[in-house]
Amino acid sequence: MGVITLCTDFGTQDPYAGIMKGVILAVDPTAQVVDITHQVEAQDIREAAFIVQDYWGYFPAGTVHVVVVDPTVGSSRRPVAVSRNGHFFVGPDNGIFSFIADRASEVRMIENPEYMREAISPTFHGRDIFSPAAAWLSRGLAPELLGTRITGPVVLHDIHPVITENTMTGDIVRFDHFGNAITNINREQFASFVQDRQYTITIDELSFTSLSRSYYEGEIVCLAGSSGYIEFGVFQGNFRTRTGVQKRDPVVISAR
Repeated sequence: MGVITLCTDFGTQDPYAGIMKGVILAVDPTAQVVDITHQVEAQDIREAAFIVQDYWGYFPAGTVHVVVVDPTVGSSRRPVAVSRNGHFFVGPDNGIFSFIADRASEVRMIENPEYMREAISPTFHGRDIFSPAAAWLSRGLAPELLGTRITGPVVLHDIHPVITENTMTGDIVRFDHFGNAITNINREQFASFVQDRQYTITIDELSFTSLSRSYYEGEIVCLAGSSGYIEFGVFQGNFRTRTGVQKRDPVVISAR
């Protein structure tokens, strides 16, 4: 029994995520399908890339991760299967696997019609290409049977913070269910930049000179969250609605 995870921007109002599960189970009735989330903000490839990086390592080797945030579905963008550390990642080659493909053992086009649905909709590759490919991989299919090995997968170029002398500048990547604002600055990058210097973290009109350990340590806090990234929260409140901060708003760390 293989494990297949699903992460999409489909939401739960429509039947799309459920249809993908049906296609998977038709190919591999023994598959254990795990919903990661279907609430990625619509068409936000960058948010999805960070979410994938957050969860995939908690699953056992052999897991197939289907990720579909695909605003250019039906275009010339490639459907791919990425192999890394015994895991498989199936989805569009649009930057969604930016944190995966950099250390992937191989990336293959999904182009063999034997492992797709017979009719391919130009607007629903999640159903017709990615779901069946994932199910076949879960059954033990060798990735090379899916298609040609390729190089140069699409990687987003704005996913990392930028350092200029004594300043590191990142931004808000996403908001979780509680309204916490999660940045693209991870704790290792932060520690390497700050070292033993004093620092100030600024977002909007707020400034912090230290990191809290958890959310209860102040009314508005800055901390390294469970995902390993610097984030901002309001104790028993919602940082997003409280402050009006939006995605892509800059986060600046100054050290001296």
